[in-house]
Amino acid sequence: EVQLVESGGALAEVGGSLRLSCVASGFYFTDYVIGWFRQAPGKAREGVSCISVSDDSTDYADSVKGRFTISSDRAKKTVYLHLNNLKSEDTGVYYCALDVQGYYPVDQDLLKPGPYDHWGQGTLVTVSS
Repeated sequence: EVQLVESGGALAEVGGSLRLSCVASGFYFTDYVIGWFRQAPGKAREGVSCISVSDDSTDYADSVKGRFTISSDRAKKTVYLHLNNLKSEDTGVYYCALDVQGYYPVDQDLLKPGPYDHWGQGTLVTVSS
């Protein structure tokens, strides 16, 4: 059974940093994409970033470019999302998701939820001023 487990969410101050982790298990695909999404209270889920573990191509939402960095450790099946220079509008539940088709390089289409087959339960990030 495919499982995605997020961790690292916490309370942080504006301007602070966090590192989120997404550990994937239960599959043997070698080409796949992991996406990070977030959902703020009362708002729709939005794509934040994505990475192909095949070619390490990445993409980001405009709202986080230059502040967030996605990376992967293929051997550990773990994808990280480094959140820097946090803003109050970064508050929300962060989810990682798995796209088993694994097309690469990734592009803005992989910041939409449609391609993703499996989702984690989410980890809460709260940014306070």
